[in-house]
Amino acid sequence: MIHDEFEAFAAALSPMSALMGLDLGEKTIGVAVSDRMRTVASPLETVRRKKFTLDSARLLELVENREIGGVLLGLPKNMDGTEGPRCQSTRAFARNLSRLTALPIGFWDERLSTVAAEKALLEADTTRKRRGQVIDHVAAGYILQGALDRMRFL
Repeated sequence: MIHDEFEAFAAALSPMSALMGLDLGEKTIGVAVSDRMRTVASPLETVRRKKFTLDSARLLELVENREIGGVLLGLPKNMDGTEGPRCQSTRAFARNLSRLTALPIGFWDERLSTVAAEKALLEADTTRKRRGQVIDHVAAGYILQGALDRMRFL
């Protein structure tokens, strides 16, 4: 089930279950997962997008293997808070994914998550090549960590 409000998403989660955070791009999907206590987000992998059936099969495989209790998608709002074509694409992905799983699906405002991930990788003196390989799942980690931090105050 898709929850537009973050509070409804958090309320729909079963206790002591990990979460998966996704950073959807046109060519890749960054994936991060949390621990069962929902305190720490860890970047996991970057899925190269092919077509929805293959992409969703990989994501659902990770969901099963990691015993995920909910999926959080980064919603790429414009800087003024409006939703553009990328938000529509993300919402369409969520609708398609919701047909394949009963897990709660929610959204988190991802503005500047990639910028924050890039800055952290630069501070860690990561090479340009390595940054390109990991930026998407590091950004997914930022998205998921922001949501986990917010959940502590609900």
